[in-house]
Amino acid sequence: MFDSTPNRPLRFATDPALLTRKLLPLLALLLAGGCAVGPDYVRPDPTLPAHWQTEPQGYAGATAAPVGRWWDAFGDAELSALVARATVANRDLARAAGRVAEAQALYRATRSAQLPSIDGDADVAYQRSSVNALFPGGTDDTLYGIGVSASWEVDLFGRVRRSVEASDARFQGSEDDQRDVLISVIAEVAAAYVDLRTTQQRLAVARANLESQGRIVELTRIRFEGGIASSLDVAQAESIHASTRTVIPPLEAQLARTMNRLSVLLGENPGSLAPELTPAAPIPSPPAELTVVLPVDVVRQRPDVRFAERELAAQTALIGVATADLYPRLTLLGTFGFDATDAAQLFQGPSRSYSVGPSVRWNVFDAGRIRALIGAEQARTAQALALYEQTILLALEEVENALVTYARLQEERDASEDAIRAATLSLELATALYKDGIVDFQNVLDAQRTLLVFEDQLARVDGSSVQSLVQLYRALGGGWTALEPAADDGGGEGPNGQQEEQRVGEHVDSKQG
Repeated sequence: MFDSTPNRPLRFATDPALLTRKLLPLLALLLAGGCAVGPDYVRPDPTLPAHWQTEPQGYAGATAAPVGRWWDAFGDAELSALVARATVANRDLARAAGRVAEAQALYRATRSAQLPSIDGDADVAYQRSSVNALFPGGTDDTLYGIGVSASWEVDLFGRVRRSVEASDARFQGSEDDQRDVLISVIAEVAAAYVDLRTTQQRLAVARANLESQGRIVELTRIRFEGGIASSLDVAQAESIHASTRTVIPPLEAQLARTMNRLSVLLGENPGSLAPELTPAAPIPSPPAELTVVLPVDVVRQRPDVRFAERELAAQTALIGVATADLYPRLTLLGTFGFDATDAAQLFQGPSRSYSVGPSVRWNVFDAGRIRALIGAEQARTAQALALYEQTILLALEEVENALVTYARLQEERDASEDAIRAATLSLELATALYKDGIVDFQNVLDAQRTLLVFEDQLARVDGSSVQSLVQLYRALGGGWTALEPAADDGGGEGPNGQQEEQRVGEHVDSKQG
């Protein structure tokens, strides 16, 4: 800054008030003309189907209401209790919460660049200048110094604002990632629990058949001893009985593995849930009515889709960050302090020193480096858009697949029940006719095998049917809203003050400078 008063030689201005009067109008002019370069983000509006292709039995239509505590619809208190415990103690959820805290801290660090940075410093230097230098010295001196320095980047072209915008979107995305982990954990707990009850049901079927076959073996031996049956009949009955015994150990091993999986999902040591889950219980029953949300609401509710959209928003803002490097960067600098060779004179008026003024940095030539970096950010944004669109397609595919699977399993269950009724009657008739000596013993053995297969199949179908519902609710993005009261009442806000639910349903425009 120069003082160019007429008839007076040029000199550096040393009056802070004079500097302030001359700098502030210039600063106000620059800020008034400031803008954020780069594209302004607008949330994409994908084309979605109006309804789902499959409507299974019990389908009660689509609703716009979010899918809440879907696991309670199975009417199993043990399942609900396990889910509640997992949401508190699961280690994957703890890691996801840590990622949210990390993203929030990084957002605050980025936002701090909007304000001046002030540093304080103090030093003592013992020095001696050379006798043979340009300015002869040769004396030992001590220099004391203390002061403050400040710098502030005037965000003329939105480099800082775009950085904050990107960090804000990343923070919001980390919250959606946490919700996605929560949904996955709940679905894993429910799936493992259903698998456990299904395995217990299959074990009960196998043991009941083993007991029934044991009675057949005893009957055959008695008939053999009485000369009515042959040794072949006894050998065949014992073979079937032994074959059924081989089914039980793998099921018991599977049951133990499932209990271990549930224990780990609840943040406990493997096997810790065995005492409370060993008593057998029925497979959870599907709800009488099935209500799902519309395809457009799946896009709004699924956290992985929301996360991909936030990543797209962040990447769009980074184009502006890279573009801002094409323009000048204005920084206001200032220092104030005291320097003296005598500590007693350090804080006296003549020892004070200061400087204040703007600093402009503008890249003149970089062989196309900045434009190449802008192109790279644009390419990354195109990738983020493709990933967002692909995530939506995968979400719709998962819902459709779960609906189809559930519908077909309902039909398979009806057929299995009919098959069990027929196989039971066949076994009763074959046993009665064999006792009367009318049919061969092979008919009894075949009827036993058939009944065991159908009963085991029914247990597996029941379990698979509930499993398909678990996957359906997971695909619909259900679960996290019911566990977040702030989201339920619409009161949750992101770090930029936007309402959380408003962000889901509306386009998001980046802020203009």
